[in-house]
Amino acid sequence: MPKTATADRVDRDALLAFLRPRHQAVLMTRRRERGAQLSPVTCGVDGEGRIVVSTYPQRAKVANARRNPEVSLCVLSPEWDGPWVQVDGRAEVLELPDALEPFVEYYRSISGEHPDWDEYRAAMTRQGKALLRITVTGWGPVATGGFPPEVIDKL
Repeated sequence: MPKTATADRVDRDALLAFLRPRHQAVLMTRRRERGAQLSPVTCGVDGEGRIVVSTYPQRAKVANARRNPEVSLCVLSPEWDGPWVQVDGRAEVLELPDALEPFVEYYRSISGEHPDWDEYRAAMTRQGKALLRITVTGWGPVATGGFPPEVIDKL
């Protein structure tokens, strides 16, 4: 049986419930003059409902977000043909030491409890990490691929 494409509009609570178990996304930031810059990222949702992404301050996505904080993400399901959603937002860049406790929340949102939080904080500090924290400003429908309903009827 062919699969019908879906596009379900959801409210903010349903969006966050959809995002929380999904940690794979493609982040789009804007280059200075050459259009979009896309990065595959691992993401989580913090307690305030913001999307959080661990990165390094030297990365293009960080420079782009500093210059233009308007970003978009396509958050994917673990299975390639699973549902996905585009989320638009405003990014802020947190660097160490301000990022240290938000990194704990980032880790928890993806992996739960760490066996040694002091070790984790030390690792983030050694690596000189930065955190992108994205406040959601809009989103599209939660979508799935497949045939349009009017095509299914003709198959």
